[in-house]
Amino acid sequence: MNSAEKFHPIRPGSPKFGIRHVFVHGLVVEMSIGVHAHEKEKPQRVRVSLDMSVLEDGPLITDQIADVVCYEEITHAVRKIVAQDHINLVETLAEKIADACLSDERITEITVRVEKLDVFPDAESVGVEICRTNRI
Repeated sequence: MNSAEKFHPIRPGSPKFGIRHVFVHGLVVEMSIGVHAHEKEKPQRVRVSLDMSVLEDGPLITDQIADVVCYEEITHAVRKIVAQDHINLVETLAEKIADACLSDERITEITVRVEKLDVFPDAESVGVEICRTNRI
């Protein structure tokens, strides 16, 4: 490694690495989430944002949806998870979403942000952000 690479590393997403970033930002869903009794009485608004690093194994030639990670399928998976039973923690929800997305081996890394939108009147949101990787 030369000194320029040491101080200016090539970032994932550069053509040299063949990484595509696929994202879903600000998906708002209603779900049963929270540890407090009042949170178990009615659904809450939750915002989910995802950033996925997708390994490219060549140029996109066919222009077919089967050749890419489909964000429509990803949003369906998130909606399916939030429609299931009550979840106590935003951390648990984030982990479930990360696991579902990483089941696609093309996704090498994912950042999941989960925000509860209506917890405090003087805060836009509260929540958690996690980053997980697929072992290659």
